[in-house]
Amino acid sequence: MRIIAGEFRGRPLLAPLGKQTRPITDRVKQSVFDVLAPYIPDAKVYDCFSGTGSMGLECLSRGAGEVVFFERDRSALQQLQRNIANLGVADRCRIVASDLFHYLAEPVEPPLKADLIFLDPPYHFLRDRSGQLRQLGLHLAQGHLAPRGQVIFRHDRADCLELPGLGVLDQRDYGSMSVQWLTCL
Repeated sequence: MRIIAGEFRGRPLLAPLGKQTRPITDRVKQSVFDVLAPYIPDAKVYDCFSGTGSMGLECLSRGAGEVVFFERDRSALQQLQRNIANLGVADRCRIVASDLFHYLAEPVEPPLKADLIFLDPPYHFLRDRSGQLRQLGLHLAQGHLAPRGQVIFRHDRADCLELPGLGVLDQRDYGSMSVQWLTCL
């Protein structure tokens, strides 16, 4: 795993041990970032279920202003912290090491209005916690997504789940994976 473009192009990213995270391939990552390129400079970004922080760190490499990483797995958190330190971007990052659902449901004064939100939950969430994901869509749309902001939702192509408050701008399939670009309705 590595940063594919920008200031940190080619720099490797450390991955946690085990199979808790599903790193995105360089080909898919490049395709996603080709679409997002005009929206990244100075953007405020959420990297939800961030794992190693690959998507958020790619944004920083391409000129994003700041990234909030959401991750609760200890192994992934350790590698995320190392990746941030190795790239020297701690001043533009914040890590929320808690359950994303609880964090977003609690009132935050004032909430960061993110321009880009990467939503890449473990695939079993779509089956086991679909009700929570629907609530997550509402919380993002109503309090955390900037006007004209986008949610980039990566999921198993076989799963179909609508997130209330968000409408589909675009959808692309890559093998068994699907990526949707969503925005507020």
